[in-house]
Amino acid sequence: MKSTAFTKYHIELGAKMAEFAGYNMPIQYTGINEEHIKVREAVGVFDVSHMGEFWVKGPKAFEFVQKVTTNDVAALTDGKVQYSAFPNGKGGLVDDLLVYRIDAETYLLVVNAANIDKDWTHCSAIAEEMGLAVGKDLYNASDEIAQLAVQGPLALKAMQKLVDTPIEDMEYYTFKKLDIAGIKDAIFSTTGYTGSGGCEIYVANEDADKLWKAVFEAGEEFGIEPIGLAARDTLRLEKGFCLYGNDLDDTTSTIEAGLGWITKFVDGNDFIDRARFEKQKEEKPSRRLKGFEMIDRGIPRHHYEVVNAEGEVIGQVTSGTMSPMMKKGIGMAYITNQNYWKFGTEIYIKVRNKQLKAKLVKLPIYKD
Repeated sequence: MKSTAFTKYHIELGAKMAEFAGYNMPIQYTGINEEHIKVREAVGVFDVSHMGEFWVKGPKAFEFVQKVTTNDVAALTDGKVQYSAFPNGKGGLVDDLLVYRIDAETYLLVVNAANIDKDWTHCSAIAEEMGLAVGKDLYNASDEIAQLAVQGPLALKAMQKLVDTPIEDMEYYTFKKLDIAGIKDAIFSTTGYTGSGGCEIYVANEDADKLWKAVFEAGEEFGIEPIGLAARDTLRLEKGFCLYGNDLDDTTSTIEAGLGWITKFVDGNDFIDRARFEKQKEEKPSRRLKGFEMIDRGIPRHHYEVVNAEGEVIGQVTSGTMSPMMKKGIGMAYITNQNYWKFGTEIYIKVRNKQLKAKLVKLPIYKD
C-alpha cells in the first residue's frame, strides 16, 4: 500500500485510515458530519496527492488532448482548466478528468486515483499511434506530485496570506503558477470538488512538508482542519458532482450522465466516440442520471433499485447518503423510463424490501 507525502500527518492526528486506490488514506478525523459542515461553513484541507497527473507536451500536445477528451480544448487559453472525460471507443468512459492548459504545447491532465494505470494504458496507446514519445511527450508524474485541496468559503482568504499575488478574486476553473510559502512554481487552481469554493495546490513531493505546515499556520485563525475522504464524498454528492466507479463507468456515456455540457460537437473536435455520442444526444439516451431527495425517511445506497408506485424497476441508485446539511437522504440514480425524467416526479427507492418515496430534483441537490 502506497503512502502520500502527507500520510505521517494523518496518522499523527489520529485519522481513521484505510486503503483507497492503493493508498493509505484518511477516511475521517472527528466525524463525517462535523468535517462536512466545517468545509461548507469555513475551511478544511484534503490530501488528494493520490490523484494522477499526466503531462502532455510538444507540437502534437493539443491534437492529442483534443482527440482523447470530449470537451473542446480549443476553447482553453493559458491559465484555464476544463472538466472533461476520456471516451473509451465503445460508448463508455475510461475516466473523467481535469485538463489544465499551461501553454499551447503544454497540458496537465489530472485523473482519478483509482484509474491511473488504466488511464495511462489508454493514453499511451493513442499517443503512440499519433507519434508522441511516451515517457517524454506524454509523461506520468503521478508519483512525483503532492496535492492539497483547501476547500470552503474562507479557503482563499486563508491562502492569500501565503502568496503575494491576489487570489481571492480568481475565477472558477482557472489556475496560476505561484510562489507559495517559499515554494517556487506551485500550481494554484480553483476547481474544487465540494461546491463550497477554495483551491488546489500542487507541489513536488519534496516540498510537501513545507506546504502542509504553511497551509495550517495560515488557516489557524479561520479554524482550519484536516478533512477525510468520507466527507469529500458527501460534499460532492450534495452538489451533484459525479464519482467515477459510481455515477460514471466503462458503460456510461457523458450524454447519459447529464454531462452534455462537457461534450462539444463543434468543428475540429473529432474526439473518440464523437459520432456515437452525437447520435445518442439526438435520439435521447435510454437512461439518464438524475438527482433525487428522499421524502420518506431512509438512506439510499449504491445499487439500490428505483421503482415506480407499482413496484416496477425503473432504475438504479449510483450514489446515496444522508445529507449533513439537509438532514435527509439524497442521491443520484440512472432512470431508464423517460416518463420518470421530469423534475418533481415521485419515485421510490427499495430499502430493505420497503418502497420509500423520493422525488427528482435539479442539481445541485443542496443549494446554499
